[in-house]
Amino acid sequence: MKKFDTRTMTMIALLIAMTVFLARFCSISAWNIRIGFSFLPVAVAAILFGMKGACTVAALSDIIGTILFPVGPYFPGFTLTAFLTGIVYAMFLHKKQTPLRILGCVAVNQLFLSLFLNSFWISIWYSSPYVPLLATRSVQTFVVGIAQFLTLGVVSKVLSVYKNQAVG
Repeated sequence: MKKFDTRTMTMIALLIAMTVFLARFCSISAWNIRIGFSFLPVAVAAILFGMKGACTVAALSDIIGTILFPVGPYFPGFTLTAFLTGIVYAMFLHKKQTPLRILGCVAVNQLFLSLFLNSFWISIWYSSPYVPLLATRSVQTFVVGIAQFLTLGVVSKVLSVYKNQAVG
């Protein structure tokens, strides 16, 4: 496995900082729907650095964000979901970014990881019933999925132009 050089570690550190900032300060909330853009640095890490980079950005940003801006006690389930999100982004987006791959990536992340797995963690964390939680979170999953698909489409086009300069 290829080790990270100084430039790559610096880029990953910047992506972690961006993820924490976007998650805590740049989310749009309306009713019970929260659209955040913290997925973008993780997706960029997946495109540029593959699975190792994406998982590092996703997991460390979750841990650092929880330490710096706690919403409650640390819960490792959300870090596991973040790590798995990095894996999914890398599997779908590292080598090639087509609309179908982006759609698959968003579908897996939103349906399985966000809707099912995060709802499970929330039901454990708050001791609330799982099935009603799924119903309320399904609307958010749909709206966020559309936003992610459109945003990732634009970002992947922009990154394709600058990828060689960014990675070196």
